[in-house]
Amino acid sequence: MYNNEFINALILGIIEGVTEFLPISSTGHLIIAERFFRLHEGFSEMFEVVIQLGAILSVVIYFREQLFPPLRVDTPEKKAKFMRVMDLWFKSVVGVVPALFFGALLHKYIKAYLFNPWVVAATLFVGGILLIAIEARPRRAKFDDVNRMSFRTAFFIGLIQVLAMIPGTSRSAATILGGMFLGASRRAAAEFSFFLAIPTMVAASAYSLWKYHGAMTGDDWAVLGIGFVTAFLVAWGVIALFMNYIRTRTFSAFGYYRIVLAVVVVGYFLFALHLH
Repeated sequence: MYNNEFINALILGIIEGVTEFLPISSTGHLIIAERFFRLHEGFSEMFEVVIQLGAILSVVIYFREQLFPPLRVDTPEKKAKFMRVMDLWFKSVVGVVPALFFGALLHKYIKAYLFNPWVVAATLFVGGILLIAIEARPRRAKFDDVNRMSFRTAFFIGLIQVLAMIPGTSRSAATILGGMFLGASRRAAAEFSFFLAIPTMVAASAYSLWKYHGAMTGDDWAVLGIGFVTAFLVAWGVIALFMNYIRTRTFSAFGYYRIVLAVVVVGYFLFALHLH
């Protein structure tokens, strides 16, 4: 059984790495992918959450210059950098508060009633329309640097991130769209979306590991490790490509992709129902 699960973990890790930071819903893709690349019951939910932490680690590595303060603050330049880094971490923490509150409040309900292909298809479709619509609207960004973002804006982006609890919405799409709507440039919105993911997914992964670790076997840890490392390596490359992409292009292509995928999902599951 575990030979197949090692391969499935590799495939799911690739899917997670590709989709986590693109506005196309990693959770939605994983829900669909697990129909074909199954992991054993009771393990898959924790696996999906923790491999996201592998993808988040790639953010820490890629943006290390912006995320780590200097060890010694002995010059005006180092002091200024220290203040910028701490300002960014404080804004990320402020932004994650709504997700922690509503996550604790609504997680069981959402898991019980919304984790299904029909909800994924609907949210993929609606999110695609919104991505296309916001890019079609003439707008001028109020700021192009996350350090110029106010704490109030960070908090409201965090509120919008709560929508990503609905599978198929996409945490990246919610926070990027929210950031752009509140005045951020594409680059600033994407960067803050990445930074906001760090405390969000660390909290979710820590909870999942605490909840399930006692029931895990050695093979389970190996499967999890394969998914984690794969997601990390793939996401690292995707972030670099994505940041280069948005310098000259809009998010519209991702909107069209979401709409097409929503139609494919509905078609596939209607066909599966017909066969049964």
